[in-house]
Amino acid sequence: MDTDLLIIGGGPAGCAAAVMAASVGMRSVLIESDDALCGALRRIPVVSNVLGATSGPDLAATIEADLARCDLCRVELGRRATLVEGFDDRVEVTVEPVESAEPVEPVRLGEPVGPVKPVEPTEPVEPVKPVKPVKSAWARGSRLTAPYVVVATGVGPLGPEEAGWLGGVAGRALPPLWEADPAAINDRTVLVLGADRPLGTVARAHPELRTRFVVAYPPEDAYKTEEIRPDARVELVAVRRLEFGSGPAPVTAEVRTVEGERRTLTADLAFLNLGSAPAPPAGAVVADRSGYCPPGRQHPRVFTAGDLRSARF
Repeated sequence: MDTDLLIIGGGPAGCAAAVMAASVGMRSVLIESDDALCGALRRIPVVSNVLGATSGPDLAATIEADLARCDLCRVELGRRATLVEGFDDRVEVTVEPVESAEPVEPVRLGEPVGPVKPVEPTEPVEPVKPVKPVKSAWARGSRLTAPYVVVATGVGPLGPEEAGWLGGVAGRALPPLWEADPAAINDRTVLVLGADRPLGTVARAHPELRTRFVVAYPPEDAYKTEEIRPDARVELVAVRRLEFGSGPAPVTAEVRTVEGERRTLTADLAFLNLGSAPAPPAGAVVADRSGYCPPGRQHPRVFTAGDLRSARF
């Protein structure tokens, strides 16, 4: 076998699995499709629910530093796990290179990772056996084997075609809200499609913005609006249907509200903020009707972690 544990996903949950595995002497190989660990976390400007961290980049750097002390973990960046198969005595994971990624040398954590330096141990530790090089990881469609796998691929953003309440979105360039440049939206009216959490993050991170946020959202997302409802810059519009106009600028949309009222919304820019859906690899990872992958339904050698497990995570 290639290692003791395969980990799919290099976000906080996958990195936590690597740290825990190393603490009990298990070698691991962590597979991450991005070109950096905790990529999504680095895009979150404000963190208010984690002790010791106030921003996503700070928390990502802390996690990366913790991993730098795990000599038993090896990271493969720019690689995507496309298939997980469970057998009586092992799991096999098919790994493909991410087409858009530049060739990446395998990172052996315990050596510097980007700008983060490994932290020197305060007590002498016994040398650990290096992880066996995963030579097959360089080939397309290579298969890695281990006794167990932790799948921590989290969730991915929903596209406009997956929102049944949106119309006229085909062919429109609608960037996600978390990509919005604060300078570009200041003193402007922004139409936000969906009331997902990134809106609250943007509002908390940039209290100085004089942006007017017109937030159109379906009634089932009403619970998401509590965080942003007190913000005077936000206008909340619960809708049954929204249909975009054909002109590029200003943005116009005809809506039918939950009360049955017909309204025309006008804005300078529009952004998607629809939420996320689980993004498991194919194969042995079992999803429930909601798309999430609860631990109790998995193969005995397959474990799910983090946001992939349940919406409440």
